[in-house]
Amino acid sequence: MKDQLIPDIRFEGYTEDWEQRKLGELGIVTTGKAFSSTEFDKNGKYLVITNKDISDSSRSKNTETDKITPRDKNIIEKFNLSGKNILVTMDGVNLGKTALYSNEDALLAQRVGRIQSSCLDFIFQLTINRTFLIKMQTLSVGNAIKHISLSQISNYSAMVPKTDEEQIKIGNFFKQLDETITLQERKLNLLKEQKKGYLQKMFPKKNEKFPELRFEGFTGDWEQRKLGELARFSKGNGYTKSDLIDSGTPIILYGSLYTNYQSSISKVKTYVELKEKSVISKGNEVIVPSSGESSEDISRASVVDTAGIILGGDLNIIKVTDLINPLFLALTISNGTQQKELSKRAQGKSVVHLNNSDLKSVNLIFPKTEEQTKIGNFFKQLDETITLQEQQLEKMKEMKKGFLQKLFI
Repeated sequence: MKDQLIPDIRFEGYTEDWEQRKLGELGIVTTGKAFSSTEFDKNGKYLVITNKDISDSSRSKNTETDKITPRDKNIIEKFNLSGKNILVTMDGVNLGKTALYSNEDALLAQRVGRIQSSCLDFIFQLTINRTFLIKMQTLSVGNAIKHISLSQISNYSAMVPKTDEEQIKIGNFFKQLDETITLQERKLNLLKEQKKGYLQKMFPKKNEKFPELRFEGFTGDWEQRKLGELARFSKGNGYTKSDLIDSGTPIILYGSLYTNYQSSISKVKTYVELKEKSVISKGNEVIVPSSGESSEDISRASVVDTAGIILGGDLNIIKVTDLINPLFLALTISNGTQQKELSKRAQGKSVVHLNNSDLKSVNLIFPKTEEQTKIGNFFKQLDETITLQEQQLEKMKEMKKGFLQKLFI
């Protein structure tokens, strides 16, 4: 409600109405110094923090930027970024974005706003709100480069608790929540990096006949043959995004291979009304997009585990013989030497294309089916773990959104 004076949820013991306050009343708003580039020194003691260093809301972002060693101690004292600070981008492409930053070995440059306060974690939640970003961008002036002023930052107002104590309590709550989200993001990124490492080590490099890392009990060279000798090829048919409905027959559209699926597809969340001449999976088909925005995007594949899913247009469909494990094929098409070979074959400018004839010509290097299955299952399990961690992260972010709506006005 527009006239609401208290949030839906409050910490115990707080009952007073909230009030409209400006950022300049909640903290001290300043900016940095216009350091001369002639003073920069790669061996300087202090980092010079500029707008380009603020692209997200990291609580303590590591930056590699210009360095300086000012002779004037007053400059160091005035612009040093020790302690807790909110930095606000005052011009450029990131205008209005904010970040928590603390580094005693960093100095603040001009065109970056700085907010200092005893209630900084509370104020931070106000400034990372989309309302703040839009307001700053709306107030910005200039032609080639838009900019905002310190007074515009200082005059931004919001409904806040009357007491510092309640502000601090709310700020600490969201600080802990943000830290939990950050830990989950790091955990997820580590898993993704581990997967990249395994992909590099568990498939042969160029001109090599076996990989660097293998499961115990498997030895000997991998075999090499043209993919066209090991599979049958066909195409998906029809359907576009405009055909999608809330419920019906499940379908995979080629565009979703870039964003929605891992190497193995068992569940689909997009549906259409079944048409005549639709191509329906029987299970274990390997699908590869036949068009995309770049040669790197198009060189990827997934295996359709489940029968009964419609395979839409712009999909190349591969049905392998018993010599090849479908999941292994999807992995090797999407990574390593086969991926690079397909990228070279992709043709086009604004839109690139990859045909079944290109896939047939790929030089596939593969081990015995038992080892293929072992490799495929390993990465399937890893993908499932990554998906679970992604879902957990999304739940945390949604939980934070809910708390922001309930704990703020």
